[in-house]
Amino acid sequence: MTTKKMADQQASHNNSSINDNSRNAQNTRLVSRLRAGSADTFMIMRELNICRPGARICDLRSVGYVIYTQLITLEDEWGRKHPRVAFYTLLAEPQESFARQA
Repeated sequence: MTTKKMADQQASHNNSSINDNSRNAQNTRLVSRLRAGSADTFMIMRELNICRPGARICDLRSVGYVIYTQLITLEDEWGRKHPRVAFYTLLAEPQESFARQA
């Protein structure tokens, strides 16, 4: 009989809010990431644990974030090409006066 190796607990996301899959938590993670720089759909899904990045982008736009979307071709880790993958860039954040109007 072989023994199973346990996952490295140091590498776990248990100490992170990445396990919180509420809409608010996902939007918070996404805004933080976009402030650091542009991100594509694959990266958002993989690193931020967001299954529907387009829906979260829609949420952010509805409250005043200005996000530019460019469709690009990406190659995944297995060498397969994926056309029309969204690449998001945060251009502006909502202003207080705009938020009061909504």
